[in-house]
Amino acid sequence: MNRFKALNARRLSVAGFSFLFAYILSFQFEGQVLYSLLDLRGTDAERYILAAIIAHFAGLFTCGLFVRSQAAAKSTMLGGMGLCLAATVPFFFPLSTLWMGGLIVSGYFSGCAVAAWGFFLRAFTPKNERIKSCADVLIYSNLLMIAVNVVAMNRSTFIGLGFSVLCLVIGMVFIWMLPLERDNEQNKTFKNKTHGGIKNQIILLCLFVFIITINSGLMYQVINPAFEHLTGLVSWYWAAPYIVALAIMRNLPMKAKRSRILYIGMAMIIGAFISFMLLGRNTSDYLTVDTLMLGACGIFDLFWWSILGEMLDYSDNPAQTFGIGLSANVFGVLCGGVLGMAVTSMGLPGAEVAVIALTVVCVTLVMLPPLNHQLVLLLKSHAYLAAYDNMSQSQQTDIVRQVKTLDPLTVREQEVLQLILSGKSNREIAGALFISENTVKTHARSIFSKYDVSSRAELISTLLKNQTVG
Repeated sequence: MNRFKALNARRLSVAGFSFLFAYILSFQFEGQVLYSLLDLRGTDAERYILAAIIAHFAGLFTCGLFVRSQAAAKSTMLGGMGLCLAATVPFFFPLSTLWMGGLIVSGYFSGCAVAAWGFFLRAFTPKNERIKSCADVLIYSNLLMIAVNVVAMNRSTFIGLGFSVLCLVIGMVFIWMLPLERDNEQNKTFKNKTHGGIKNQIILLCLFVFIITINSGLMYQVINPAFEHLTGLVSWYWAAPYIVALAIMRNLPMKAKRSRILYIGMAMIIGAFISFMLLGRNTSDYLTVDTLMLGACGIFDLFWWSILGEMLDYSDNPAQTFGIGLSANVFGVLCGGVLGMAVTSMGLPGAEVAVIALTVVCVTLVMLPPLNHQLVLLLKSHAYLAAYDNMSQSQQTDIVRQVKTLDPLTVREQEVLQLILSGKSNREIAGALFISENTVKTHARSIFSKYDVSSRAELISTLLKNQTVG
């Protein structure tokens, strides 16, 4: 694909996903359309929203089981969006059992469509540009959601619903226009050479995302209800600092240290809960708390979205990787919401509720830096192993020799190291060298000691720092 076609495909991909996401945000989750509809019918929204979230989680998590190619991803996105469209029609009519069924159907198939987009993010956006594509999607979808919210709150709920459906239809048109291209050679290489995929990275990322989004769930149940009386402002302003944070993050230099950005987000979210405890409940107090909280959410969301985008190159199935990563987000929000409801249902004074929430926030956030460190190490290791595996035997040997150790390696340790760098597990190394797995572990510990590292990831990172692999 030439450069112009690639750019056009990228734009179509981002536009289509943005309109899909705008529908999800404005109708199923954070938007005011569904809340307004249920309020109009005098129905409690809680169980409906819960059903939509659970169904969406299921769609994200399971999509990779049956979507294994770009063609299947495109069909899933179009089919899923079409079913969402059909499932939304009953909401133009009086309340019935079709509403709950429609939310479950639209929740599940919108989750599948979101996960399937992972194929197009990988295919049409270069790795170092994926943070920008993700930022664009989140910015555009939230701007569209604000517009739908304003219409639903100030004009007509049904007009708002119509605009939400229109977003879905426009998204389908853009996705239909997407070309189908073969995976590039780089992706084929990674798939063939990474020995076992990215299971460890996915687990770490899911834990990382879960911890972050628990705090988002707490926000929805602890902070947001306290400002419900500011109806007009609350319906749209909460997304403004989120969008601003995304825009700033999008335009940061590529060399900017992500770990520093992570600490900024942590400081902001802690500041938000402290401000909530100390300030009142008027407009200026809301602006302070919301700006800190949602600004932090914007930083965190793009932070882990960009990491997830990096992982797609090392995955046999981008839909599975993308879907599981995003499902951790949904699960975290769900658990945070349940935790928030449990805390608020105790009937404690507002200050005590805020203290409990802040304690949870601080305990969870302290886990983020070490998780991020391990995740970065694993991603570096994965990239290095893929490149290393494509080298000749002599090049591989040179890398080992060029890196100085505290003590010389024995012949057997050199053999074990070569196999470690080939991505072999301890069991595979034992089979290749006809030794026990315990003996392999002993040699590995000796190698780590001589290189002054404590794990495979650190070992590979050390080699990476001392050798340019191209």
